[in-house]
Amino acid sequence: MLTSIARTFPYIWPYRRRLLVSVVFAFAVGIFWGANLSVVYPAFEILLGEQNMDQHALSKIADLEADKEKHRQDIAELHEEMELAGSSRAQSKIESEIKDHTDKLSDTETQLAWQRWLLAHVYKHLSENRFSAFAAIMGVLLFATVLKGICVFIQEYLVGGVVQLSIMSIRKRLFRNTLAMDYQSLSAEGTSELTSRFTYDMDVLTNGLYLLGGKVIREPIKAVVCLSGALWINWRLTVLSFIIAPLAGIVFYRFGRTLKKASHRSIESMARMYKVIGETFDSLKVVMAFNGQRAQRRRFHHENKTFFEKSMKLVKIDALTSPTTEFLGLVAVSLGLFPAVYLVLSNKESIWGIRLASGPMTLAQLAVLYSFLVGISDPARKMSSIYAKLKRASAAADRIFEFMDRRSAVVETRQPKQLPRHSVSIEFNDLNFAYHSKAEHTPPLALREINMSVRAGETIAVVGSNGSGKSTLINLLPRFFDPDHGSVMIDGIDIRDVRLADLRAQIGVVTQETLLFDETIESNIRYGCPGATDAEVEQAARQAHVMEFLAKLPDGMQTRVGEKGCRLSGGQRQRIALARAILRNPSILILDEATSAIDSHSELLIHETLEEFTTGRTTFIITHSLGQSMLNLVSRIAVMDHGQLTAMGTHEELLQDCELYRKLHHVQSQQRTALQVVGGYSEENVISLDNGAADEEGRGPAGSSGPRRTTRTPPHLQDSAHVGDHPLKGPLRKKAH
Repeated sequence: MLTSIARTFPYIWPYRRRLLVSVVFAFAVGIFWGANLSVVYPAFEILLGEQNMDQHALSKIADLEADKEKHRQDIAELHEEMELAGSSRAQSKIESEIKDHTDKLSDTETQLAWQRWLLAHVYKHLSENRFSAFAAIMGVLLFATVLKGICVFIQEYLVGGVVQLSIMSIRKRLFRNTLAMDYQSLSAEGTSELTSRFTYDMDVLTNGLYLLGGKVIREPIKAVVCLSGALWINWRLTVLSFIIAPLAGIVFYRFGRTLKKASHRSIESMARMYKVIGETFDSLKVVMAFNGQRAQRRRFHHENKTFFEKSMKLVKIDALTSPTTEFLGLVAVSLGLFPAVYLVLSNKESIWGIRLASGPMTLAQLAVLYSFLVGISDPARKMSSIYAKLKRASAAADRIFEFMDRRSAVVETRQPKQLPRHSVSIEFNDLNFAYHSKAEHTPPLALREINMSVRAGETIAVVGSNGSGKSTLINLLPRFFDPDHGSVMIDGIDIRDVRLADLRAQIGVVTQETLLFDETIESNIRYGCPGATDAEVEQAARQAHVMEFLAKLPDGMQTRVGEKGCRLSGGQRQRIALARAILRNPSILILDEATSAIDSHSELLIHETLEEFTTGRTTFIITHSLGQSMLNLVSRIAVMDHGQLTAMGTHEELLQDCELYRKLHHVQSQQRTALQVVGGYSEENVISLDNGAADEEGRGPAGSSGPRRTTRTPPHLQDSAHVGDHPLKGPLRKKAH
């Protein structure tokens, strides 16, 4: 358990001074705790005696002086007998008696010193009236309790500050390590799993650290103080009480192992429930459109019930811990209490010849011994409940640090080369790549023996059916993942030999699913180049035709776009994404289905922007449809099929030489004719190369088992309700309603 939680110590170390101060206050709490319990002794002496405390102490001192003198006389007589004893057996017996009387003499002298200290420093300040003396003792008890409470508050406050600062550092480090991971690993992990580590796991670990710095330090100190007091009263009976300790250790060890396993399962179940919640809310339109509420409720109910079952195992173990601890504590107290009661009632010092006290025990001594033993069992009971929570925290720490220990599959070189601005060529040499997962020992190749050379300034359209490897191939360029074999070269330099930051600084990416941050439009554009001036941001927005709809927004550039850009239309979001790429001024531009899900007006504006912006830049366009405006942009077309590059050339060359391209072109021509018959749709000779489905790799980094087919809606049938969209036009307007 401590091995996992010990991983947090480097994050706690910078705040060690605060922690040390909190430990000082924890010691103060323990001392006040023991002092409060020790008040039982004078209280019982007042209640049971007929004298005031001064008289009682003087009487006690006189009795102890008499006992001391008697023990000395007995020892002297035994020494004389030993000189007269003839046999070694008799001498051995006398030596044993001398040792016994010597021990009693030592105990008597200790008690005498204690009574004299009490008389000089405590009893002389108490009233001669027994009730007033008792009231004064209760007043001291109340004052000590208040001081103990203040010390508890200060200790908890200091520990809370240290824990929050440490967790903030751990969370920051986890986030940094997560962002340093490769795209494939993060996608395979899943958003819900990552979110669970940052939220649920971190909360459980936080609670564990609170306990570790608070009660785990304070309660044992309280127990040690009480143990010291019990040993002072009667060490033999105290040791007898702890005979059961090994049994308690075995019980809690078994509880701990079971609890940690159950905690792991519970946390993993919570992560799966997060996944269902996230998928449901992210796909809310689909759920509503297909009346999937019932199916999602069933999924959620299943995971919720599973989490309940896992949690109930934790509850059962936790519930067993407290009564088990109380039972063992009662047994331990009884082991010391019953012999003590016998000694008090019989006025003896031993049982069955076994000496258990240095002298006859008084009722006050019995009461304070019982108080100290109970004072030990109370922290032990609290520690048992803490133990269960620490096991949960240990399981959470395992998950957090296990992920933190992972290393990116995309490794930075230790001796990076300089990468000048791209100006010569990009080459894909003998590329093989497979999406690796835990489930598959030998995953199928997503890319096989790819060889392609692209001159600087060319615009390459990469086309093919779903799962053909289009996106996978181009995602190797910014090193979202690395090939299993082969290399990607920019101007003759292997991209694995340069810094990732230098490589990606030359690449601009616009994807199909444009995700914007919940910031202003200006902030989202500036994300492409944080150091850009306001004028440069405005120029990029103008080039991407953002200014067209910006004037209609109340706050202009300062308009917040909402979560994932939900306050804007798809076309508006895409234009902002393009402005972000323009501001970056990349030498390499990647457009991954950038115009597949937007209205025709936005698509036309984006094509106009690309005609100007792609000049002098190497551009890769991953697409399923090539309209005439797109064909005017591209230099060549690369045709992908089942992870292989089957052909590369111009549109005319491929129609003549590539059978696959001709088939795809023929299918789309038929679809285009059908659309024209239905609604007059003739979006400038659209050529779709994957049967109308958006390019989603058949097996992406998240480990999807098959292709996800989504049909493209003609622009005049798309939603135009967002701000800045053009209204429906033509004869289909009435049909749309």
